[in-house]
Amino acid sequence: MKVVIQRVRYARCRIDGEIYSAIDQGFMILVGIREGDSKDEVEKIAKKVNGLRIFEDDQGKMNLDLKTIGGSIMSISQFTLYADCAKGNRPSFIKAMKPEHANELYMYFNKLLQDYGHEVKTGVFGADMKIEMINDGPVTIIIDSEEL
Repeated sequence: MKVVIQRVRYARCRIDGEIYSAIDQGFMILVGIREGDSKDEVEKIAKKVNGLRIFEDDQGKMNLDLKTIGGSIMSISQFTLYADCAKGNRPSFIKAMKPEHANELYMYFNKLLQDYGHEVKTGVFGADMKIEMINDGPVTIIIDSEEL
């Protein structure tokens, strides 16, 4: 499992031109699930996201977590995080988990974040979504379960 976390001032998910979900300050998380991932990887990543301190304190140091600043999460499923571009110019997505199983783990990830007490907004799994956001900092963190 791999997540890309961006510290944002706001994020909005549009589907068919309409705002489907939106958050103010918080995390915009792109969630990629690969073949072989299980609830174990999801739990490790959710725990890491919950404790991540990437918001600035009054001294300007990244020392505050999401709960402390009262932020929310926008979680968007993103199978393209497992694009393989090693051969040719057209990416292969063979490493990404099949949609029916990936969606189960994606929903489990979001539930875990909610269980930690976070407000979690999502898009629609598999939909054509347009994401609008302002990356604050910019701060972008990549967490890969293979590295935990």
